[in-house]
Amino acid sequence: MNESKNSVLKSPTEQTLDKSTTTSFDHVIINANIATFSAQYGFDIETSDDGDEHADSIPYGQLLNAAIGIKSGKVAWVGTQDQITAHLPKYQASQITDVDGKWITPGLIDCHTHIVYGGNRSNEFEARLQGVSYQDIAAQGGGIVATVSATRAASIESLFAQSEKRLIALMKEGVTSIEIKSGYGLDLDTERKMLTVARQLGNKYDIHVSTTYLAAHALPTEYKDHADDYIEQVCEWLPILHSEGLVDAVDGFCENIAFSTEQIRRVFEVARSLNLPVKLHSEQLSDIGGSALVAEYKGLSSDHLEHLSEADIKKMAVSNTVAVILPGAFYTLRDTKLPPTEALRKHHVPMAISTDCNPGTSPLTSLLLTMNMGCTLFYLTTEEVLAGVTVHAAQALDLPNKGKIEVGCDADLALWNIARPADLAYQMGLNPIQGIMVQGQWRDTI
Repeated sequence: MNESKNSVLKSPTEQTLDKSTTTSFDHVIINANIATFSAQYGFDIETSDDGDEHADSIPYGQLLNAAIGIKSGKVAWVGTQDQITAHLPKYQASQITDVDGKWITPGLIDCHTHIVYGGNRSNEFEARLQGVSYQDIAAQGGGIVATVSATRAASIESLFAQSEKRLIALMKEGVTSIEIKSGYGLDLDTERKMLTVARQLGNKYDIHVSTTYLAAHALPTEYKDHADDYIEQVCEWLPILHSEGLVDAVDGFCENIAFSTEQIRRVFEVARSLNLPVKLHSEQLSDIGGSALVAEYKGLSSDHLEHLSEADIKKMAVSNTVAVILPGAFYTLRDTKLPPTEALRKHHVPMAISTDCNPGTSPLTSLLLTMNMGCTLFYLTTEEVLAGVTVHAAQALDLPNKGKIEVGCDADLALWNIARPADLAYQMGLNPIQGIMVQGQWRDTI
């Protein structure tokens, strides 16, 4: 990749800085290197065959020695430093941030998490290291049953306090938007409690939280051997929680150890009747056609995907469904079956990555480490993993105004003290965050 090449794409966003424009910004960021992840600045466009350099793909959609104008919480202008320098005297010092050559990316997006849960399962981690099987742990009341019991027993205040720590850890690494799933309640009251806590976290920290209804996550003990009856309840609870403003999307776990495609289809039909988008945990352990099902419903994403077939990849490409791959679970479970990243590239299916933060298979609260895992375990490029936590993660949550830096997008930004964007995936254990901006307002790191 030619890291020194700057974007000179002709774009409607490169406004002429006339007097009315120069005095209109609420804030100006100057002396910045910007990884825009915007096609307007050359990110991920097809390389031209006609020699037109303006059509060449540019790593990260990067702009060097650049500036950003912000108005009403949105990106209002993006251009070169030279374009804005003469107009800076019109602004007060408090309206200008000189980042002195540091890098700005879109605020990071963690698009698949289960951070709201009660209890702790480090005892199971110890047991597995000593040779106890997951099946034996489950038979002794461990596994997801233990998390369900702890989550049901927790007060809403206790559940908030436990989950808040995990959110703060992610925000400290530049996360400005996050998806939070239910699914450790498996009854109406606890699913409501989990989704309520997710909303409260977003309100307290004033970041975007997408809530996902995942009651079709596992079969609760009270419905043992009666999965169809439980799915009927899942379908009945969904309209109730949606009417309470708690549900942005609907998910399920489609696997031999969980629910069949026919059972998940019943849930998706209710989601469709409510005009709610769907997504799915699928092809993690086997291939039973989950991704084909979510593609049929034009779902936002299909997630995990180690056993995904090329036939279903083609269906995802047609439905514009994002592939969300989750290296934390792969690592924790010591899996050896790699997701088919080369076939996903071949068919131009966008790939997002996420922490999958959960108590059992991915107790991971570092999106930076997740990026490194995506490179080292799944052979993704640094550009792919960074796109996977910005523009493609935004697509997986249906957030078209987030995940890239271009005019009209939300001014959700992360400021990094790095030499080049690849540093974010390369370094392990060193957090180079300098600050985050959410809706046009700078925040110190939490």
